[in-house]
Amino acid sequence: MQRLLLALATTALIAGCSSGVKLDDVPVEDRTATAVGTTGGAGAGGDASAAGSRNVAPVDLANNNNMAPGPASSRIVYFDYDSYVVKPEAQGIIENNARFLRANNARRAVIEGHTDERGGREYNLALGQRRAEAVRRSLGLLGVPDSQIEAVSFGKEKPAATGSDEAAYSQNRRAEITYRQ
Repeated sequence: MQRLLLALATTALIAGCSSGVKLDDVPVEDRTATAVGTTGGAGAGGDASAAGSRNVAPVDLANNNNMAPGPASSRIVYFDYDSYVVKPEAQGIIENNARFLRANNARRAVIEGHTDERGGREYNLALGQRRAEAVRRSLGLLGVPDSQIEAVSFGKEKPAATGSDEAAYSQNRRAEITYRQ
């Protein structure tokens, strides 16, 4: 009887510590490099870091000396609410950045995923990662090697606009491409 109670208590403890966030569910569609991913459901979180094992150097955000200009075009991809689908209107931005990275193969890019303030911290970090990974995969489909790009998430921690209205929210749902030397 004691073994049964111990087994039940252990099972309850393990179930209570588990997370509902799926870390390996990363759908990718190649529609001639126009859309990557699917929308995340209302309760769905997720981390799109199923890119395999890559040797990536850590990003030092405090040191701005390694910031380097990239292409003259925009480097921000905006997303719909609770989505990490790269919209067709962002395709030109991604193509310009892919062209720049292919022409400058010594350059490195970091794709920073961001969300608006709605949602919990864990969910927003996962959604930001999925957004960054969607842009990274789009660049990869256009011929940019994985060794040149890294995807990171800031969730809701670095808003581009303050406020609690749709105008601010839409500016914060983004992935920014930054360049390193």
